[in-house]
Amino acid sequence: MRNISDLIEQYLKQILHNSSEGIVEIQRSELAEKFSCVPSQINYVISTRFTLEKGYFVESKRGGGGYIRIQRVDLPSLEAVQRHIQQTVGEQIDQTTAEGLIYQLEESRFLTQREAYLLRAAVSRDVLQLKLPLRDEIRAKLLKAMLVALLAR
Repeated sequence: MRNISDLIEQYLKQILHNSSEGIVEIQRSELAEKFSCVPSQINYVISTRFTLEKGYFVESKRGGGGYIRIQRVDLPSLEAVQRHIQQTVGEQIDQTTAEGLIYQLEESRFLTQREAYLLRAAVSRDVLQLKLPLRDEIRAKLLKAMLVALLAR
């Protein structure tokens, strides 16, 4: 059975998918009421699953009449994706940022589910059992090399 965070994430992604502009505006309290949860649960889902690394821009206005606006940031072309990879990865990259980039590329259909799974496994701190900053440097080199090979197909 899925947990409440998964259900909220899926609901928001469905709304985004159905939106012609790729933008959704929600009120935290209304969404919390819909899912019978506290507003902080909505905050948690948005802050962990709708990040810029995962391809989302989030804007929040608090107070009466406040809202949360989530916008999907699509990667338009292969050249733009390659530039994005170079900017995101750089000389070193931590595991969270690497996984966010992989997620974004999978969501944009530049990577298959299987490719994304393999990339996540390869850049995991469980596999790269090295001390920092060497671990993040090797992760960056591995990730760039694998993405260049996969995106050149």
